[in-house]
Amino acid sequence: MIKVAVVILNWNGHALLEKFLPHVMANSAEPDTKIYVADNASKDQSIYFLKTNYPEIGIVELDKNYGYAGGYNKALKHIEAKYYVLLNSDVAPKPNWLKPLINAAENNPNLAACMPKILDFKNPTKFEYAGASGGYIDYLGYPFCRGRILNINEQDTNQYNSNVSVFWASGAALFIRSDVYQMCEGFDEHFFAHMEEIDLCWQIKNRGYEINCIPESEVLHVGGATLSQQNSQKTFLNFRNNLLILIKNTHSRKIIFTLFIRMILDGVAFFFFALKGEFKHSIAVIRAHFSFYALLPVFYKKRKALKSTIKVKEHPEIYARSIILSFYVLRIKHFSSLTSFSLKFW
Repeated sequence: MIKVAVVILNWNGHALLEKFLPHVMANSAEPDTKIYVADNASKDQSIYFLKTNYPEIGIVELDKNYGYAGGYNKALKHIEAKYYVLLNSDVAPKPNWLKPLINAAENNPNLAACMPKILDFKNPTKFEYAGASGGYIDYLGYPFCRGRILNINEQDTNQYNSNVSVFWASGAALFIRSDVYQMCEGFDEHFFAHMEEIDLCWQIKNRGYEINCIPESEVLHVGGATLSQQNSQKTFLNFRNNLLILIKNTHSRKIIFTLFIRMILDGVAFFFFALKGEFKHSIAVIRAHFSFYALLPVFYKKRKALKSTIKVKEHPEIYARSIILSFYVLRIKHFSSLTSFSLKFW
């Protein structure tokens, strides 16, 4: 068994591998570390490119596209390592990015997962949407980051350079203990893609483990290289999966009230998309709800099965107010401003 396996999931990403693998290879030369590519049955030249140009890279070839969740679950069964680093194919790690993550885990046995600071590849002075400097969530299930609230990415002026406890670590660059990953049975494959890392991290936090952001480690991420923000399928997955993580993981007695508020806000989102003429996204919101209702019995069973694993029910990293109202009503655009209001619950 090796210590660290850096595993890149690929699906028809020959161009991304060609562009970003040199960064990964040049900056990941830590002892007892191996790079892998898990391929979701690509139809392009990805495998040929890897075998021709990077014979030292381990390749796990899957028989079809299992998405992000299923792809990693099936690939990691073929890889033995103490730590997994799940790395998107559009990420360029900076020099010395792995060592701080490894040291953090080696020095803290209760640290189950962590992540680097994630900056925008196209504008490296700004945080990147998918993780920034650590992930959080509000009581309604809306995720946000230290350095990114909704669609506002802050400039990185080293204001979030402290190692802190976070609620979720980004799937774009997720460092996780392999035994914890397997104990939680990996990602939930019902999600297919998007927010499965938040679901997994919520289970990890409920079990009493820590998740940290280690800003001493930095990576650059393009974001949306596989599925852009303008794609209505992404809207569908985000809305549906966001509801599913609430049903599965929150054991608050306010769950019915929480879901009721979410239905109202999702209805507002539906009309907002329609008013902008983005009818594919409006339809995606409706599709998300029908899919959510269809999966309710399955996820209720999962909720009951996970109840016995919960050691910690209250998490300080869950924002006790609405991030939507904080953003649109109170005009809070920066993470550092969130704690300046004493109102705890809306």
